[in-house]
Amino acid sequence: MNPDYERLGEPWVTRDDIKRFRQFDSKCPGPLDLGHRDHHGTRGPGCGHQRGHGYGGQQKETNMSVQRETNMSLDTTSHPDRPGPAELIRSGYALRVGEIDALVVSDGTMSIPAATLAVNAAPAELGAWLDGMFLPARFGWPLNVGVVRSGGRTVLIDAGIGAEFPEFAGAGQLTRRLEAAGLGLESLTDVVLTHMHMDHIGGLLGVSGRLRPDLRIHVSTVEAEFWAGKADLSRATMPPGVPDALRAVAKRFLDEYHGRLQPFEKEHEVAPGVLIRRTGGHTPGHSVVRLESGGDRLMFGGDSVFPPGFDCPHWHNGFDQEPEETVRVRVGLLRELAATGQPLVPTHVSFPAAGRVAVTRDVFRWVPAYWNH
Repeated sequence: MNPDYERLGEPWVTRDDIKRFRQFDSKCPGPLDLGHRDHHGTRGPGCGHQRGHGYGGQQKETNMSVQRETNMSLDTTSHPDRPGPAELIRSGYALRVGEIDALVVSDGTMSIPAATLAVNAAPAELGAWLDGMFLPARFGWPLNVGVVRSGGRTVLIDAGIGAEFPEFAGAGQLTRRLEAAGLGLESLTDVVLTHMHMDHIGGLLGVSGRLRPDLRIHVSTVEAEFWAGKADLSRATMPPGVPDALRAVAKRFLDEYHGRLQPFEKEHEVAPGVLIRRTGGHTPGHSVVRLESGGDRLMFGGDSVFPPGFDCPHWHNGFDQEPEETVRVRVGLLRELAATGQPLVPTHVSFPAAGRVAVTRDVFRWVPAYWNH
């Protein structure tokens, strides 16, 4: 274990960290199960989960309003059986970051066994977390993408899974929902990939003819080279058949888009105030996208954190290629987000997926943004 984030018998959030974080007094009735480590340095059952999770004091607001709508059309919504204006639930959530317009779009959900969320957790611990969240043993993982407008450029952040995979019939909604928001594929100037798992690139398969000829796809050099090679996934713990599917989709993607790739080493500014930065961990070239303008900030976190990762950051997702490194990256990002109060948009948190990271005593927690639509 890396001593930077794992010290025997100490909480994930250290006393020094707490001094920097905005503090919250829990309003939950009764004692909280904060999941302190026992003498072996492991978390007890529940792993920081508490009934009433998400309650507590309010975080001091930053300058950014996560409810302010932009000039993107959000009059349509996300009923999967009806096209465009007939949809009954919104599928786009607009944000403003200084002079940057951002939109979170739901690509739908993917039905995956919950056990994949925490392959190193004891079944009782994961079961307690699921019970506390009122979730079954298999449920639809949310899948969200982003669209950003800055400096005359329209940037798609990840592309969802696409419509070619019937086993994920609840997802693959991106193209239709972009069009419902007035954003055709031909309007995109850039695509940023946090990584090249199929649920982040599949939405671009077979649509290259609909894209601008000068569109560029920004991805870490390490990530592109990993999937162009043997793509050793032996350290991940995925459901059977998934590793082969990931490799096949990545190969198809690289064949279709190799001439449009714009690889970067550590970080790259795609548009004014839109910076993609490699973190590694979940995949060798996994990256996050940071927006900054006029003193406001927001992070698209990709797969750096999944829903249990706030309560239990040491849990390994089955898709993590480098599990220990992913934990190090996750804890570092959560500490940063808690200290700064900047909003976060993770890929696999329930739509609209915008929120902030808070600290209650010695554990992180997810505070979803209030949605005033």
